[in-house]
Amino acid sequence: MMKITREEIIKSAKRENVHYLRLMFTDILGHIKNVEVPIRQLDKALDNKMMFDGSSIEGFVRIEESDMYLFPDLDTWLIFPWTDSAGGKIARLICDVHTVDGLPFSGDPRTNLKRIVKEMKELGFTHFNLGPEPEFFLYKLDEKGQPTTQLNDKGGYFDLAPTDLGENCRRDITLELEKCGFKVEASHHEVGPGQHEIDWEYSDVVQACDYIQTFKLIVRTIARKHGLHATFMAKPEQGIAGSGMHCNVSLFQEDANAFYSASESLGLSQVCRQFIAGVLEHAEGLTAICNPTINSYKRLVPGYEAPVYMAWSTQNRSPLIRIPASRGKSTRIEVRSVDPTANPYLALAAILEAGLDGIRRELVAPNPVEQNIYAMSDKEREEAGIFDLPASLDDALYALMNDSLIQDAIGSHIYNNFIDAKKYECEQYRLHVSEWERKMYLDY
Repeated sequence: MMKITREEIIKSAKRENVHYLRLMFTDILGHIKNVEVPIRQLDKALDNKMMFDGSSIEGFVRIEESDMYLFPDLDTWLIFPWTDSAGGKIARLICDVHTVDGLPFSGDPRTNLKRIVKEMKELGFTHFNLGPEPEFFLYKLDEKGQPTTQLNDKGGYFDLAPTDLGENCRRDITLELEKCGFKVEASHHEVGPGQHEIDWEYSDVVQACDYIQTFKLIVRTIARKHGLHATFMAKPEQGIAGSGMHCNVSLFQEDANAFYSASESLGLSQVCRQFIAGVLEHAEGLTAICNPTINSYKRLVPGYEAPVYMAWSTQNRSPLIRIPASRGKSTRIEVRSVDPTANPYLALAAILEAGLDGIRRELVAPNPVEQNIYAMSDKEREEAGIFDLPASLDDALYALMNDSLIQDAIGSHIYNNFIDAKKYECEQYRLHVSEWERKMYLDY
């Protein structure tokens, strides 16, 4: 990746008539946050002197220790293609969060991912590539600009206009992504009505997670210009497929893909198989991080192409891990459980650490399962050593609380605050009386 200097940023801001600068970061729950300042504050921002109140951010710090600094990553300099009301442009820098003492903040998800990447490099791997496949739904806005529950089309997989009424919106999103440096590889209607997917070229994991957060921002912004609301909710509609964010990952040693071996079965190296074994070993503990909402578990059910079982395959799409057909430098594993409500920095830190644990301990992966697991009986799955992923957020949190490696992968500060927030979410859901319950039980 090209390195960007301070001088280049200052020149770019003047040349492109930038009026405002967004200093962006991500909270523990994956929500994008930003401090927006006039461009005259650029020098102060580049000097790492911009402060914010960390006590106002979910899971960061207490009110008595609230002052925090934003350290911008210069390589994330981006000028958005749209303008403000005065015709000026808006730029952004993605930041790492530091304490008032100038030290990296352990509760910052991006900083935490860098910590796990450092562990990876100590094992002799130079980079960890990620190619995500995020899906989203488009809903119509009402006359007040609020989201409705009305989908924008009735299209299906790979449909075209006029059935796919989101085609123009999706095309505009793709054009804006390209302007922002994304190398888009595919854009199409997904299985569900109103559901879409846009994929782009893989990159180093930290940059790829930055791209995911930028992608969400651009999708929502352009959708609104079309009178639509974009949601990354895992399962917004009953009876149709939910939205996933399959993560295609691979380890490299300089230019060599460590997952590939021409001389070994299926073209998969021992490192690859050990990584698979590590992910499967910690699959239950990973789930709360990769599927962090109550609603996530309404996607992880049989019959809708979402993984329910802890297994791997080179062909079918029913297990947790699939191996796409490409080999050589394109050899990768696809972790299919992740959904787009996940904080990408935390999900990839957990997946990477699980895989590294498999490599360190030289774990042996089970045999791949090439038959449709959905069609297997309970006894057949048990005999094959195939077990279910957690079926609810409560179950997933329990599994996380019993997996010390995944706890370490996200760090104690993030772990404790994540558990507290999600326990509260489960309790609120438990207390809620739904319309379904009234319909079912009001006559009792």
